[in-house]
Amino acid sequence: MAADSQNPHSNNRDHQPSLQGGGIQGDDVTRALPHALGPEKSLLSSMLQESQEWIGIAIEEKLTKEHFYLPAHATLYDFLIQLFEQGQEIELVSLVQRLLDKGLLDRVGGPSALSDLYTYSPSPGHFRHHLQHVKDKFVLRSIIQNANEAIAQAYDQPDEVESLLDTVEASILAIREGSETNKAPSIKDTVEEVIEQFQQLLAGEKGAQGISTGFEELDRKSNGMKPGEMFVVAARPSMGKTSLMMNIVEHVCLDQKMPTMVFSCEMSSMQLVQRLVFSRAKFVYSQISRGYTPNKVELQKIQRAVTEIATCKMFIDDTPGITINELRAKARRKKKDEDLKFIAIDYLQLMKSRTKQAENSREREIAEISAGIKGLAKELGVPILILAQLNRGPEGRSGKSLGVPRMSDLRESGAIEQDADLVGLLYRSAYYAEDDEEREALAGKANLVLAKNRNGETGDIPLTFIANLMRFETGPPAHEQD
Repeated sequence: MAADSQNPHSNNRDHQPSLQGGGIQGDDVTRALPHALGPEKSLLSSMLQESQEWIGIAIEEKLTKEHFYLPAHATLYDFLIQLFEQGQEIELVSLVQRLLDKGLLDRVGGPSALSDLYTYSPSPGHFRHHLQHVKDKFVLRSIIQNANEAIAQAYDQPDEVESLLDTVEASILAIREGSETNKAPSIKDTVEEVIEQFQQLLAGEKGAQGISTGFEELDRKSNGMKPGEMFVVAARPSMGKTSLMMNIVEHVCLDQKMPTMVFSCEMSSMQLVQRLVFSRAKFVYSQISRGYTPNKVELQKIQRAVTEIATCKMFIDDTPGITINELRAKARRKKKDEDLKFIAIDYLQLMKSRTKQAENSREREIAEISAGIKGLAKELGVPILILAQLNRGPEGRSGKSLGVPRMSDLRESGAIEQDADLVGLLYRSAYYAEDDEEREALAGKANLVLAKNRNGETGDIPLTFIANLMRFETGPPAHEQD
């Protein structure tokens, strides 16, 4: 390693990282990828001399073996990390023996290379400066690699423009956010996180739960909407899907002050905001068309709702027929700019996917959209609530089962059921009443069947639907409670 580490252009190909043959190919010239061998040696030398101090700092700074240009340096750093995590003492003689026992001594350049690193003697005060140099060169190499892959894909897949654009954007954002440098958490770290959350729950700390929906029974069963989860609320038309979604959005964004993005494929942003304002003010908007003039108290409530909504961090995109790739791109940008905590989508079957596979199969298209949304939830670390349409199955049932939905009623694809962490089936019995008397008796009664809950219990969640306010509330109607 002593010779090769000084000359990245040496003939020893084992010690020269390459991209499509050693770098960027030009007219009979091969350009080496960006690298900083001096700072790499400086880091390793400091770690060999003062392992407890400098290896700990390197871990805190999320330095990984992938950051090192020279494979020998990467191998040595990875081995030092293993020894450090095992609490082993690191000194030159025992290190040589351990590397020899593991069959790694030749891969790091032999004893002479280790001795050369040990005596390199950099200034300790420059450690973080050199670490940043190494990271910067890694970013440049990542950009080059992603650009080369994008060029190759652009030639090979000329018809998949939108999908390719989404892939390229995601890879560049991953570099910016440093996600490529993060190591997967160890099982020990994950277990500690689980126990910490368990202790918080025992102590009754709200922070241990997911984001509250504002509906007590739903929160109890689901323990809130958690980062990375996909929550599907499905129903037949006119059951109030959008109203329920906006009630949850209102609670998350206005009451809990969390930045929220709403994608509405069906209603305009003006319609949604109009609903939101008057629902929050609890004012029946339809009264205006009948000549009603709001009193002073009602006007104050409306003004208060307007002020709250105008100053909250709610972002509404009402692009009709938005594609899954467009949605993902917009959500990524908004996550970066505003640190989104929650996303709601109305609704799945109105979205599009423009891949070749989806052209001839609606089921395949829905499956791609569903998988894309679940992937986005995990990528951004936010819960996503998405509405979905059910087929006519509920209408085809009879007796007490008339109108009662099942998960098998999800239209066009079983992928939705598979991808979702939570599936809620919403219905209102009054919609299927046979006469006015029955309709009046069932007025306001609604039910959300939590048919799937990956991490908790399922079951019915009674709700009250206030039709003239387009609003759901927790629990059955007052006349049923009595």
